[in-house]
Formats: sequence, C-alpha cells, structure tokens
Amino acid sequence: MVANALSVDVEDWFQVGAFETVIARDDWNALEQRVEANTDAVLDLFAQGGVSATFFTLGWVAERHPALMRRIAGAGHEVASHGWDHQRVFTMGPEQFRADIGRARAVLEDATGQRVSGYRAPSFSIDGRTPWAHRVLAEEGYAYSSSVAPIGHDHYGWADAPRRAYRPVAGSHLIELPVTTARFLGREVTTGGGFFRLLPATVVQGAIRRMNDDGQPAVFYFHPWEIDPGQPRVAQASLRSKLRHYSRLGAMAGKLRTLMAGHRWDRTDVVVAAEAARIDAGALALGAAA
Repeated sequence: MVANALSVDVEDWFQVGAFETVIARDDWNALEQRVEANTDAVLDLFAQGGVSATFFTLGWVAERHPALMRRIAGAGHEVASHGWDHQRVFTMGPEQFRADIGRARAVLEDATGQRVSGYRAPSFSIDGRTPWAHRVLAEEGYAYSSSVAPIGHDHYGWADAPRRAYRPVAGSHLIELPVTTARFLGREVTTGGGFFRLLPATVVQGAIRRMNDDGQPAVFYFHPWEIDPGQPRVAQASLRSKLRHYSRLGAMAGKLRTLMAGHRWDRTDVVVAAEAARIDAGALALGAAA
C-alpha cells in the first residue's frame, strides 16, 4: 500500500482564516485557548489508530505551549512549521516571509530539540502571487513544503499547479507536496478540513484510492479545533464563515477514525522522501534514455 501523508495544522479556534477580519491578532491572548487540549485529543486519536503524522504548528502556539510540542515529538510524530501567526504568504514580501518562517522555526526547534525541515503556508497561501516563496524556503534549508492547493477557492488556491510532488526551484532539492483534491458536483475541492467534514465520506475515500491506485500518495489535513464542538461561537462572523467553521464538528472524530482505518498513513517527511526518490529515479531514467 502507498503511504499517505497525514497532517494536522495546529492553530486555535480564533486563528483561522474565516475569522481574520473579525478577530484582531492583538486580542488573541485574551481569548480562551483550547489548542493544547484539542491537540492532546488528536494525539490520543492517532495513538488509538496506530498512525504517525506531521503537526504543522504556528510559532505563536509553540511559544505558549512548548510542553505540547515535546509531547508531539515524543510520540514519534513530525513537528513542522505553519509560520508564526497565520499571516497569509501573499500578504508578505520575501524578506518579511523569511523573518516569519525564521521566527517560527526557532521556537519550534527550541521546544522539541529537533530540526524543522517542513513548512505549510497558512491557508495554502503559496500561489501564483508568490513566485519567490519557494525560493526563500529553499534558501532557508527546508526539505519540503506542503503549501499548494491546486483548486480555485475564494480564500486560497492555485488551480494551475501540479497535483503531485514536484521540485519548484531549479537547482534545489526542495519538494512541494500539494494537498489532494477531489471532484464534487463538477467542482475541484480539497479533501481535508472543512470539505472533509461536509462532504460524503465516499468522495474523500474515493479520491485517496484513485491517488493510491496510480501509485501516488494522498495528502490529508485537518485542524485540532475541528474535533471540538464545544468551542466558542463568533457572533460577528458572516453566515458563510459560520457554516464553514462550525458545521459537523461533532462528526469529525468518527470520520477520522474511519479514514485512518481505511488507508496507510505516515509522516509528511517520510512521504516526501519517497517522492523525492521517485522524482530522482525518473530524472535518471530520462537522462539514460537521452
């Protein structure tokens, strides 16, 4: 069986893109923090399922919960970067982005004592507007990024991007591992997060099987707050944002258990290493044929 990348974007309920215009960053410290308890619940879920995963974590979270970072690493999971405070990459310039990922990496590595080699952009915000972002990641020594969603969406997406692992920077070993997509009612959607909660399970299961039948790994993601139906409600958010954020939170844990049992899962760095070997083997074969 092909090993698929299981990943968690570690951020609290108030740090999501859906609420970024109604909850100010300056107010975050005054809000109820639920990320530690929710992430511990995810760790328990993974332990029960016998799976390893990658936790793409905000530096803001890691700074406040270093013991949680150590528990994640101690359980055999990968700790990777989700940037500092969920600022989208396309709102930054190259040097601001470099400072953001550097600050987050330092906190993550201090907390775990392990090298951070992976990165996921908040809200999959590496796209056609940020042609420099992969270059900065390569220059900073990252082994991989999983930051591209090859779909069209009002919040994110790069519809023309490749749908399997590729090297985005000439002369660099950096791998981009895009998130897996599926077709639903004539529309391309991601298979994780809110789409996973809202879509029939057969849509996501089918997309993963098709990837695996083609010899490709799927990339699945969700957030700790998605298994927390008791989280606070944001009254001032738009109806669309409320529907996206709160729908079917109570069903999420059960859907995750079924998903974990139906496929083979591993850390993103392990999946990336296998994909890098495939890319290199293909390049060697092309060179020999030439």
